[in-house]
Amino acid sequence: AGASLLVPKLRLVPGGGIGHVPRPRRRLQADAFRFPRVTRAGASLLVPKLRLVPGGGIEPPWCHHRGILSPVRLPIPPSRLRIALSAKWSCTATSVNWRGEAGDMISCMRTIDFDYHLPPQLIAQHPLPERVASRLLHLSGDTGTLSQGGFADLPNYFRAGDLLVFNNTRVIKARLVGRKVSGGAVEVLVERVLDEHHVLAHVRASKAPRAGGELLLAGELRVTMVERQGELFHLRFESNDGVLDLLERLGAVPLPPYITHAPDGADERRYQTVFATEPGAVAAPTAGLHFDEALLDALRAQGVRIAYVTLHVGAGTFQPVRVENLADHVMHSEWYQVPQETADAIEQTRAQGGRITAVGTTTLRALEGAALSGSLQSGFGETNIFILPGFRFNVVERLITNFHLPKSTLLMLVSAFGGIDNIRRAYAFAIKDHYRFFSYGDAMLIDRAIQK
Repeated sequence: AGASLLVPKLRLVPGGGIGHVPRPRRRLQADAFRFPRVTRAGASLLVPKLRLVPGGGIEPPWCHHRGILSPVRLPIPPSRLRIALSAKWSCTATSVNWRGEAGDMISCMRTIDFDYHLPPQLIAQHPLPERVASRLLHLSGDTGTLSQGGFADLPNYFRAGDLLVFNNTRVIKARLVGRKVSGGAVEVLVERVLDEHHVLAHVRASKAPRAGGELLLAGELRVTMVERQGELFHLRFESNDGVLDLLERLGAVPLPPYITHAPDGADERRYQTVFATEPGAVAAPTAGLHFDEALLDALRAQGVRIAYVTLHVGAGTFQPVRVENLADHVMHSEWYQVPQETADAIEQTRAQGGRITAVGTTTLRALEGAALSGSLQSGFGETNIFILPGFRFNVVERLITNFHLPKSTLLMLVSAFGGIDNIRRAYAFAIKDHYRFFSYGDAMLIDRAIQK
């Protein structure tokens, strides 16, 4: 039931083990099939040293090794094999769209499968002097081959007729500090602007504000808490000025939690892409931070086409997955728009044999979220697409991306795109070679792995 394995016809026997209840006609001794001592976890009994064997059953490994059809072998219908420990047991699964809707899921995947150790000194705390000065690690998803270069050499990896798709969202100064009128410090991180005077926000305080409670932010802005919506707070800004104008004047750049310094003027310039035009993000589409105007001009001169989508990146992009079984994870939702001209450019590029490259995981999520039906649909909406290995990509063939946090949904996404083993080897190589990680770090160019 859930992730528990039900093992029938077993009973506790003298000596602290579990013995099989033998069939009367076999007259077998229970101790002959005793399992090793088990531990209790709640009401569940964990039985180690069991394995799946040909024929779809479970038996102790010594039975399988000796070719014995063990009387403790437990046949399991294929429909019950959906939940299994992926690290030790094989599993069967059907392909899915990962929309968070009804349908089978690859529920054998675990968060721990996407963990790795990163030395803290490899987390980039500041941007390099030049945007294009970052290193570039190229991964061929088909062969697993790795090659190194500089990001300034990016045009060498493209040819005339290719298409680069960027996310043109603009980071807003979404962080505000102040106090509750009733007393107590408070910090607000705007997650989404609803209209000229209302936002959804994360609020950190010693005690969460109640509906009707007032906050005083940045020493002058009065804010009323309207209601709570899950983990977010619906806030009303009590001002004649619009929310975006107030944030630009009073707010601070919402740097990621792994960057330890307070934001300064350099962060205001560099934690923003040079093509950002649509305000609304609380985190930068970091793959785009490597591009400057000169590099964009060089790509255009080479015959590479450029198009844009918008996806307002939320704070959830920094959140680690907190469940063990990935089928239980609830993906955060983000607003996106795919213009008709971008959909047309993608169709034309395909028809002419060009390659579609998404600059950043947010661009990929917007495009693949708009193509879940099998074909790309222009328009706008919300996407909570959760991309895991097994996902079938309908649009994107190449991906430019930074290195991502352990146990994050973005690491799972690039593992789906480039292949789990390929990404593990690429990250191990990057750590050994002292690449810089995360938002201000170095970049990867990944050619999509063969889709089975």
